[in-house]
Parts: sequence; C-alpha cells; structure tokens
Amino acid sequence: MAQSKPINEVFSYLSWVHAVSGATGSVIAMSAFYPLETVRSRLQLESPERRKAISTWAVLRQLVDEEGFRTLYRGIVPVLESLCISNFVYFYTFHSLKALRASSGVGQSALADLLLGSLAGVVNVLSTTPFWVVNTRLKMKGLGHRVKDNTAHYDNLLDGLVYIWRTEGVKGLWAGMLPSLLLVVNPAIQFMAYESLKRRLVTDSKNASAATFFAIGAMAKALATVLTYPLQLIQTKLRHGNTDEGLNLPPGINMIQMLLVILKKQGAAGLFRGMEAKLLQTVLTAALMFMTYEKIARFVTGLLLRNKK
Repeated sequence: MAQSKPINEVFSYLSWVHAVSGATGSVIAMSAFYPLETVRSRLQLESPERRKAISTWAVLRQLVDEEGFRTLYRGIVPVLESLCISNFVYFYTFHSLKALRASSGVGQSALADLLLGSLAGVVNVLSTTPFWVVNTRLKMKGLGHRVKDNTAHYDNLLDGLVYIWRTEGVKGLWAGMLPSLLLVVNPAIQFMAYESLKRRLVTDSKNASAATFFAIGAMAKALATVLTYPLQLIQTKLRHGNTDEGLNLPPGINMIQMLLVILKKQGAAGLFRGMEAKLLQTVLTAALMFMTYEKIARFVTGLLLRNKK
C-alpha cells in the first residue's frame, strides 16, 4: 500500500478537479480579455514605425479603424484550445506535485512552491509548445504585408501542427522552446506569490470572497510579468517564425542574438515593447482565471466530499 500512495496522489480526483478548474478558468478569462492579447501580439511582432500608438486603448482604436472589429478576435479559437490544454497540464502537474509533497510530510513554503511551479512549467513547455507555435502564427494570419506570413496552408490548430511538422520538422514545432523553458519561472513566480499571499491573507478559503482571489491573482501575475517580460517578447518572435520589418533579422536566429539586436536597434525600451498591453491582459486574465478556478474547485470538491458521506 505504501508504494501505491504516490501513484494515488498523482492520479487523484483532486488533481483532476484542479486541472479542469484551472483550464476552465483560463478559457473564460482569456475569452473576456482577448482583444488585449491581440494588441500585445501586434506590438511585439510589428515594427515600432508601423504601430506608434502610445497606449493600449489607442492601439485598439487603430486596429478597429484599420481592419474592423473582428481583427481583435483573430485566432481566438486556437488560442483557447492551446490555453485549455496548457493550463490543464500545468494545474494537474502542480497540484499532483503539491499532493506528493504533502504526503511526504514536507511543509509549505514559498521556496517549495517556486520549485514545484518550475517543475510543472517544464512539463508544460515540453508537452504544449507546438500548440503555442501554431496559434502564435495564426494570430497574425493575413498580415503578410507587414510581417512574413507562413499560415496560408492552414487555418486551425490540427492542420497547423501537421503542416509545420512536414515543412519544418520537430525544430519548427518546438521553436522558441529555450526562452519558454527559461520562462517557466513566470508561472512559478506567479504560483509562489499566489500561494504565499493566499496563506497570509485568506484565513478561511471556504468563505473567502471572489474579490479576494481576484486581487491576489492580479498581484501575483503583475509581479511575474514585470520580472520576465523581455523573455516573453523574444519567445513570441521566435514562435512566430519571423521578425518585424524594423529589425530585419536573419532566419534561424537564436535567443541571445535576437536580444542583442533588439538592444542595438531599439534600446532597452525595445525589450519592453507592448508591456502595457501585456500587463493589462495578463493581470486581468490571471485575476479572473484564479477567481473562477477557486470557485469551480471549491464547488466540485464540495460535491465530492458530500458524495463520500
């Protein structure tokens, strides 16, 4: 029995509850704030000369005026599909590891949460990067006159995976994986901050308000985003498989080379281009996601416990 306990922790109902709750919360939150994600992608991938608006709201107005309202939701379906898969994997892995830690008698701490979050992030990156490569490209579909467009042969997630596999191989599907692996620190910091703040501020999680979880999720994500944004920008460019016309980077460029070129041509500000939109989008999305996740997980866990009695 002792040997089967770790397996029981990994394949427990609670791990599934957390995974489904996290995936559902992320889809609901991204659906609500997707236009901000569109702005973030355009600012990161289009040249500064093309998109000179100084505020997120100004860029939103520009996009609607130039391309119509529908452009704000370009590529939303593959993004939601990828996000659902990614968050399911992350939440399942994180909470399974957390349950294993608890079963071994190790206490909770910020450092332990950071380690578990990093491990969950590595599993997530290795298993879901191809989905993000496809949806990053699909979000820019039809903009070949501004950025190199290689999405003419596919218009959904599955077709994109098959096409990139055939034309670019494994390397193409896992493009940008190095910064993605480095960026596991982003959700790790987020979960560390979230769990730490929740332990300090929430004395009774069963009766805590939705606003409390929203605020804690927002603070945790803001910290993680500010600390890791330059890597996120480079990750987006590498996943897209092209560069904006202002940089003129050669094919096959690596993360360090791209970092140096951005610094040389655009300065330090170039590494933080689009961060306002990213902060708005990720903070609001993460806050709504955590709030929804906590409510769903609490409701389903309550049902499970009630059925056991």
